[in-house]
Amino acid sequence: MKILAMEKDVPGAAGDRMRPYLQAEALRAWELYQAGVFREMYFTEDSNHNAVIIMECRDAGEALETLETLPLVKEGLIKFEVFALEPYSGFARLFAD
Repeated sequence: MKILAMEKDVPGAAGDRMRPYLQAEALRAWELYQAGVFREMYFTEDSNHNAVIIMECRDAGEALETLETLPLVKEGLIKFEVFALEPYSGFARLFAD
């Protein structure tokens, strides 16, 4: 199942507190990308620069468990909201009798 994971701000989590974990965070993201769990990774263009990840997981619960393996999540410096996605079915309206 495709999952959309969007980073949410954690009050008091500043860049200085994150810096020691950023290399480990990138390594873990790379491992999950290589495993086919992280399919696409982005940052928002706004000043928050939050992560947006497209994942492939069994369900939203598995996605949350996987995201908890990220060092910044483990340290409570970032958190994610996840959304299970399903294919768009609107095109069927074009061909309905």
